[in-house]
Amino acid sequence: MKKIAIVQSNYIPWKGYFDMISAVDEFILFDDVQFTRRDWRNRNQIKTSQGVRWLTVPVLAKGKYHQKIYETEIDGIDWASSHWKALTQNYSNTPCFSEIAVWLEPLYLKESYSHISQLNRQFIEAICNYLGTKTIITNSSDYALNDGKTQRLVELCRQAGATEYISGPAAKDYMYEADFADMDIKLTWFDYAGYQEYPQLWGDFIHEVSILDLLFNCGKDSSRYMRYVT
Repeated sequence: MKKIAIVQSNYIPWKGYFDMISAVDEFILFDDVQFTRRDWRNRNQIKTSQGVRWLTVPVLAKGKYHQKIYETEIDGIDWASSHWKALTQNYSNTPCFSEIAVWLEPLYLKESYSHISQLNRQFIEAICNYLGTKTIITNSSDYALNDGKTQRLVELCRQAGATEYISGPAAKDYMYEADFADMDIKLTWFDYAGYQEYPQLWGDFIHEVSILDLLFNCGKDSSRYMRYVT
């Protein structure tokens, strides 16, 4: 039995993203598809004393972003120090800030990145390492792809040796379940419901922020507020 998930890479994703990673044996970053503007590919949210704030990594556009995610270049380097400053200003008083900063600060201030996909993967892998997640992470470009939304996913699963494909619920709008059944691959819909609230700064509790919010507040206890991370 081998469980697979296939999801586009996101910048410092929310906790549900990492729960999905932990729920499968191989997590494939689907980065040879269209880059989308004003999406999670190059931005995410944190909590601040003034409310939710977006942290956005600037990227270079080819035409009207007619490029794939892995082709999308980062525009400049100033964003990194700006993002770290924002994280420091809003989370320095959390219980686990120093513990997380030991490995997170160098990713912002000592590393360099040319493409958003490269940046996202490095941050995702660093967070997985902290959480103790052992899931294999690969890129869709490591495989040969077919045309068609569902067909490409089915073929990726086949090449990766999947017996079960875990999909986010939003894909129900376009997924053809029969295509997976024809290849003897079980299709399971991931459920993001039922998360517990954790100690969080700045007003009313918000689930849909970067996982960094959880890590800064809870550190190694973060798994208590997740469903698949142990």
